[in-house]
Amino acid sequence: MDSYDDKLNGELYRALMKGDEQEVIQICLSIPEGPSRIMTIHMDTVLHMATFSKQADLVLKLLKNLPETHLNKLTRQNDTGNTILHEAATSNSTTKAAREMLNKAPELLSLRNLLGETPIFRAARYGKRSVFEFLADEVDKVCAKMTEEQRIDAFFRRTDGTTILHISVLAEHFVLAGSIATRYPYLINLPDDDGMTALQLLSCNPLAFQSGGQHGFLKKLISSLVSRKGDNTKGGDDQGVEVCKPVAFVSDFVKSCWRSPMLEAARKEKARYESAAKLAGLLIPYDTSWKNTNPRLDRSKPKTHRYGSRASLNEKGLGRDGSQSLSLGKEEKENHQEWSQESNKSFTEKGGEEECDEPLEDYTTPIIKTGETPLFLATMSGIREIVEQILDVHPQAIEHINNKGRNILHVAIKYRQIEMFNLVVSNEMLARRLITKTDKWGNSLLHMTGKKSSGHLAEKIQSPALQLQKELLLFERVKEVYRTYFIKHLNEQKQTPEELFAATYYELHNSATDWLKRTSENCTIVAVLIATVAFAAAYTIPGGPNQTTGLPLLLSQPFFVIFTLTDVISLTFSLTSVVTFLSILTSSFRLQDFKNSLPQKLMLGFTFLILSVSMMMVAFAATIVLMIHNKERWTKIVLYSVAFLPVTLFAISYSPLYLSLLEACKYPFKLILKACPRCNCVPFQPRMNNKLLEDESMRGDSSSIKPHKSHSNSNPV
Repeated sequence: MDSYDDKLNGELYRALMKGDEQEVIQICLSIPEGPSRIMTIHMDTVLHMATFSKQADLVLKLLKNLPETHLNKLTRQNDTGNTILHEAATSNSTTKAAREMLNKAPELLSLRNLLGETPIFRAARYGKRSVFEFLADEVDKVCAKMTEEQRIDAFFRRTDGTTILHISVLAEHFVLAGSIATRYPYLINLPDDDGMTALQLLSCNPLAFQSGGQHGFLKKLISSLVSRKGDNTKGGDDQGVEVCKPVAFVSDFVKSCWRSPMLEAARKEKARYESAAKLAGLLIPYDTSWKNTNPRLDRSKPKTHRYGSRASLNEKGLGRDGSQSLSLGKEEKENHQEWSQESNKSFTEKGGEEECDEPLEDYTTPIIKTGETPLFLATMSGIREIVEQILDVHPQAIEHINNKGRNILHVAIKYRQIEMFNLVVSNEMLARRLITKTDKWGNSLLHMTGKKSSGHLAEKIQSPALQLQKELLLFERVKEVYRTYFIKHLNEQKQTPEELFAATYYELHNSATDWLKRTSENCTIVAVLIATVAFAAAYTIPGGPNQTTGLPLLLSQPFFVIFTLTDVISLTFSLTSVVTFLSILTSSFRLQDFKNSLPQKLMLGFTFLILSVSMMMVAFAATIVLMIHNKERWTKIVLYSVAFLPVTLFAISYSPLYLSLLEACKYPFKLILKACPRCNCVPFQPRMNNKLLEDESMRGDSSSIKPHKSHSNSNPV
């Protein structure tokens, strides 16, 4: 009997795989169970498998031929608890079949699987808008007399507390999530078992927004050429996209002839960004989590000494002058290493949250168990769209302070979101209210530059030296908006910002030093070889000298002049490059040198090295032309093309590092521009009311801070 059942189930399985409706129907008519027969090892019936394979016509035919005596078998569940309606909810093509199922077995609407999911939850999970709207209409009919809480427990929430709005946001079905939020607004502020609302979950997904992802030039260009049009589809989350008017005709012609995968991907990504931003706009007005804040305490008395009731850290080898930590030389590093390793054990953040051995106090609220509002989560993730929308709807939310005593500026610096920092400090009033605040451990904004989350990754950084430079520039940027007397402020562990910074990046400092030494040594060897070849070429002139006069035989040839000039330039550039790299090797590699001096020298050395290689290959090509005495133009073109092949490969291989160096050297150019005198006839916007600053400085108000770059406090770190 078992062998017969296995054979019959195999025939059914094979027919369903082939999509042979007639054979499936015939087999079902020949067996007593009909389409309610269990045919897989996971307890799936024929109707389960037909629905799962999206054969909607077959499902309708099987339901039509189902005897009345077998209607009670429609509620059969497989080993995961899914009914046939659960399977129908995963595809828009089976909407009609789902309607027929409910006509024959209405109790299917409220049955749950082992995860506690109802069919409408499955539709939200898979982002199927047509079948979701049908099931939502049916649920509304059933729940007409229920309260909101009863509806949620009966249909919209599964066992782990996740609602249909949570799951649609997590699965990135943002259009459907917007429909759910509009239809059932009482789901918006419901937390899951982790205490996360839908807006918090959305704020933790930076890749769903334009500002959260990293885009290259080509990707940005393609994205700028496409624009989203109205969503005319009702079945799913795919958004229609139209090309902007200047290229609409060309785009339509191209699409009619050839579909570009890159253009299609750009359309979908553009639609996803806009749908996520629209969803955020729907959720933000309902968010009130920012009201649950801690008191706003102002550290009106900066502490610049280590005397007091707490034990001084001088016992661990700290000097009394905190400013020396950022200028350690080779001789001071060994003395500093023991203290930095010990302090790292005490002050390194564990998991990106814990600050020290002191237990965290419980400041959680009934609304947000995690203690972080959507504004802070969006700031951590670098989602500018959500931050701007929250501040536009609830501008007072910017003053929220979390359970660690930190405001939005502390969070932005810790998670290295400098764009968010600049967004806030660009406003004079906001900067004065937030800039001097300290957290529970007395850490100021400048201290936060020495802390970062454990999951922080350097963005597009090819070397430890550039990564360290980026951190130093961040320190300098925050320092520019601070008053001088607050820069020496000590936290509860008796550390100045500079000491904490030096201790945190001690290992990175060593790695950057080693990398810079290896790079300079290798480039010095290449530059010396080029100089040797260029020097030797000057004494082995093409064509040789005149035996009588000693003058070159090809002196009158124009390519001889090209050879001479390029050989001399190549020798000059290569020797200059050698000197530049030697100056790096003989540097003291102090921490402050990595901010401007060493990266600038490295960029200068690379520039001269690339130019010397280029000139050497031009000289080589000119020599070949002189030797063969060929007047044909195509020969010269081929020779120069072949000569520049090594130069091209060399430039391409070093282009990522060179571009990073160019990006890193923007800061000194900005300082040069600031130092240049401005013409009075050129209008410019004043950045701060100087009289206001002077008056508040005389009153001694520590909350009055310049939110712009100050010349007086722009000393190197």
